[in-house]
Amino acid sequence: MDLFEAIKTRRSIRKYADKPVEDEKLEAVLEAVRLAPSWANMQCWRMVVVRDAKVKETLSDLSYVESYFSPKGYKANPSKKALAEAPMVIVLCAEPQQSGAIWGQNYYLVDAGIASENLMLAARAQGLGTVFVGVYDEVKVKGILNIPVNVRVVGLFPLGYPAAEPTTGPPRKPMQEICFHGMWGEQ
Repeated sequence: MDLFEAIKTRRSIRKYADKPVEDEKLEAVLEAVRLAPSWANMQCWRMVVVRDAKVKETLSDLSYVESYFSPKGYKANPSKKALAEAPMVIVLCAEPQQSGAIWGQNYYLVDAGIASENLMLAARAQGLGTVFVGVYDEVKVKGILNIPVNVRVVGLFPLGYPAAEPTTGPPRKPMQEICFHGMWGEQ
């Protein structure tokens, strides 16, 4: 699958087929994270691949928010269950001291965001699905996975084959609403 096809067809997958992920496909996804650009090429991200059913269930429990606030009001958190049901979960972490900070901006989050996008697009290109889960008890996640205190957990990514291939995606704003040429507000 080419890059633009992966971008256009990537969706947040929350239900997975009962089918294991081949090692080669997992390695391709992990390699995509490894190759992501970063601040001064410091490569601050780290990953923990979780396959153990009990640990995945605990991660699901630690994604403790049953609902979250969206611009449309409170919604159920559909990603919570995905952590327990996916064949594996990639826990993406970052070492903030291995990235830059300027004018109050901590770039480890940017670095991890770029790595996350690589992860999601590589998963799609491999025929896999994932979703970013960003609401969890970080202290407890770090405790059960033995993640050092100085490392931040940035996101949890259930990974597996989609139970069904989504046919549509969420609506996107028109280009003229999000892109200006020359100056803000100019088309």
